Amino acid sequence: MASATARPAAVFRTARVTSAPAAARARAVSAPIPEDAPVTIARTPERSTPSSTSSAVLEAENGPLRERLAGAFDRWAGRYAGPLGRDVTNVIEQNPDLLGEIVETAPLRFADLVTDAIAETAERASAIRIAETLISVSIGLKHQVETREAYLERFTAAVGLLVD
Repeated sequence: MASATARPAAVFRTARVTSAPAAARARAVSAPIPEDAPVTIARTPERSTPSSTSSAVLEAENGPLRERLAGAFDRWAGRYAGPLGRDVTNVIEQNPDLLGEIVETAPLRFADLVTDAIAETAERASAIRIAETLISVSIGLKHQVETREAYLERFTAAVGLLVD
């Protein structure tokens, strides 16, 4: 044992020898061709599917105006009702660059869609005022209620008061 401690540790290690693979082998390793093509499935989130977006819900063939408005606002803001919704709003307000220009353009687009839907049964000037009022009611409710169900119940009542 004394002789083993007298020699440097490197003497007891075996040297490792590696060699670079041939160019063709390197290419095959970095980009192998699978026997079968990979299977991929793209799924679109429910809220983004064309038939369930706020704009689609507002289309006339989707039923009475009051129901369409309640459904569109539920999809637009109702899902953010309660404590979690307040947190989402705070994050967006404190980080305006987080989502880019959509923070500005999406609410304007939604307001236009709501106004257009209301204008089907009212004068344009009245439709604008009603749409603005419904948006304000929605924003307030989103922060007052604790559940999506409570949001929808109270927002539906507001629609009933404002829309013929």
